[in-house]
Amino acid sequence: MSYQHILVPVDDSPISYAAVEHAEEIAKAFSAQVTIMSVVAIDPFVGVDFYKVAPSITEYVFEAEKNAENRLNEIKQTLENHGLQVNTKIIREVPTAIGISTVADEINADLIVMGSHGRSGFKKFVLGSVAQEVLSESRLPVLIVKQ
Repeated sequence: MSYQHILVPVDDSPISYAAVEHAEEIAKAFSAQVTIMSVVAIDPFVGVDFYKVAPSITEYVFEAEKNAENRLNEIKQTLENHGLQVNTKIIREVPTAIGISTVADEINADLIVMGSHGRSGFKKFVLGSVAQEVLSESRLPVLIVKQ
């Protein structure tokens, strides 16, 4: 088995950076290309009266995109300094798992490496699990890095 293109979805959590480290080692072993991505989504529970909250949503989205872009560029620079070929991608306004699947298809990834916060029980029920959804829906191998 050989991997040519590894997709690594990240957020601002430490577990995302652990996933990047795992992806880096795999990419070095297989001389693979890496795409680091983030999903910026509007909170579906905001906006009961959209016209009253639109400015705050716009500011939130602007800040989230700026933070995601900075994070991706920082990771890209680090991996490029370590000799890897790296692309970045920001997906907007879709559920995270769908965004990850969309990018995986778009770039013809053959491996997804992502972190999992390891929630269980009630927290998992309320907050969901992006990693679980990607793992169950993906046709690709998925490496889950846990805390």
